[in-house]
Amino acid sequence: MKAKKFLAFALVAVLALGTLGLAGCGNGDEEAPETPAEEPAAELTGSITVEGSDTMVNLGQAFAEAFMDEFDGVDISVAGGGSGTGIASLINGTVDFANASRAIKDEEEEQAGANGIDVTEFVVAYDGIAIVVNPSLDVEDLTFEQLGAIYRGEITNWSEVGGPDLDIVLLSRDTSSGTYGFFLEHVVQQDDKDAVFSADARLLPSTQAIVDETIANEAAIGYVGLGYVVPEVNVLKIDGVEAGVDAVKDGSYNVARPLFMYAAGALSEAAQAYIDWIQSADGQAVVSELGFVPTN
Repeated sequence: MKAKKFLAFALVAVLALGTLGLAGCGNGDEEAPETPAEEPAAELTGSITVEGSDTMVNLGQAFAEAFMDEFDGVDISVAGGGSGTGIASLINGTVDFANASRAIKDEEEEQAGANGIDVTEFVVAYDGIAIVVNPSLDVEDLTFEQLGAIYRGEITNWSEVGGPDLDIVLLSRDTSSGTYGFFLEHVVQQDDKDAVFSADARLLPSTQAIVDETIANEAAIGYVGLGYVVPEVNVLKIDGVEAGVDAVKDGSYNVARPLFMYAAGALSEAAQAYIDWIQSADGQAVVSELGFVPTN
């Protein structure tokens, strides 16, 4: 009797284990429980306003277009008007970024601070200032000292530097331009910090206006950023070196400067993503495409 009971018990146990094994294997047609899907990354959205340097306006627009192609939830508006205009708007809190082809002045930072704005500086490119003349002018080279003397009004005829007997027509940006400020300090005031532009200099409202007038006037001389050089003008060598990307990179061309973007206070998510992108390889590729010098 005991043996029969033992056999019966063993049979029940085997059947139970078999049932558990089948349950563990499961039905081949049953689907495994789904893993919860990851939440999709939030789309970058927002609006960004940029204003300032006329030298940088084409570059700024190219930055904006390329970024918006990648992040279509962000709207970026870019305006020129000069570095001083852009920095003034930054001080007043009406733009997110100011483009500037010169460094912000101490008094401008103080004004921004008085308005509760903590200014942050970003170098986004480098630029050489090309000295341009009409192609018909038989002059190819100037010394740095001659260039300063021309713009101070000490040299007034092209014959004084080996050219034709023509009175020099001086073209310059207006006083709101960062390029004007840089050229004044670096070229005009190279030996005398109290020196000023010649009273005969024609102050034009945009870099493009300088290009156009140089093309039209055989006696003209002007200065423009590398991104504005066109085949219809002749670029003078300064101390034997012509403005160009390689010459700016290796320091052999000395009429060169950084290009800045200044931010007003804490950046929005979109604005931070924008400046990060500009300083990335993608943004710096745009710098090269526009004829300026990348930072890396």
